[in-house]
Amino acid sequence: MAHKSQDINIKNKRAYFEYEILEKFVSGIQLLGTEIKSIRNSKASIVEAYCRFTKDELFVVNMNISEYDFGNINNHEARRDRKLLLTKKELEKLQKKTKESGLTIVPLKMFLNDRGIAKLEIGLAKGKKTYDKRETLKQKDARRDMDRAMKF
Repeated sequence: MAHKSQDINIKNKRAYFEYEILEKFVSGIQLLGTEIKSIRNSKASIVEAYCRFTKDELFVVNMNISEYDFGNINNHEARRDRKLLLTKKELEKLQKKTKESGLTIVPLKMFLNDRGIAKLEIGLAKGKKTYDKRETLKQKDARRDMDRAMKF
């Protein structure tokens, strides 16, 4: 069952609501065979996931990839920490920014590239205050109202 790379596009909409995204990076993910099969079946979620450094390596934590339906005893653990693959330069930049300015790294989107390799778009983010969230909702409502007005 071949998938077009555009088919798999797992988004984290909550990230845009909770955080102000300052910069985006695309990273590879170290996966097991059964994990990539589950991702190809869109059985993954990054809503509760976040990224953290462990010994100069970046890991995505709490990302849920459901067990592969046809897996055997070698099936993967659904919520294990998975290593992100970035260049040394990118890792150093991210680590510096998170230590200095108290920024966080959040997964924004998981997709398969044209070669069928799973990629994770991560964002360097700053947490929004409550009033910022209200402002975001106001803008969203205004946009929706304008779209409705344009239809009629």
